[in-house]
Amino acid sequence: MDTSFLNELNWIAVAGGALGYFLLGAIWYSLLFSKQWIAYTKVDINDPNAKKGAGAIMFASFILMFVSALGIAILRDRINLEGWMSGVKLGALTGLFFGATSISISYLYEKRPFGLYLINGGYTLLGNIIAAVIICSWV
Repeated sequence: MDTSFLNELNWIAVAGGALGYFLLGAIWYSLLFSKQWIAYTKVDINDPNAKKGAGAIMFASFILMFVSALGIAILRDRINLEGWMSGVKLGALTGLFFGATSISISYLYEKRPFGLYLINGGYTLLGNIIAAVIICSWV
């Protein structure tokens, strides 16, 4: 497999897309939907064990967001997209057809609340859009 295209990727844009995705999570799960998310997941925020490993979880989630942003950058490169509107479309495509759909499959089998799906699926969709806009704009 020819991986020379990886040399052509804008790695700073990939990191920026991952960071944008990550910062959205900080806003999404703390300011916008924290009470609803806590209610749906039944996390006891007063339990000291609930906060153990939070730094490692955040670091791992950033790495996973970087992987998502990398996938978006590869798609952007392969289909030659540029501009913020192309980013919106690419992010919506990847967020809806890959991210939110994958969450849906798991949630069906786990019988999770639909409201939790809306919170997490909405975050995945918007996170992909933000990452793709950054990556497609920063060519």
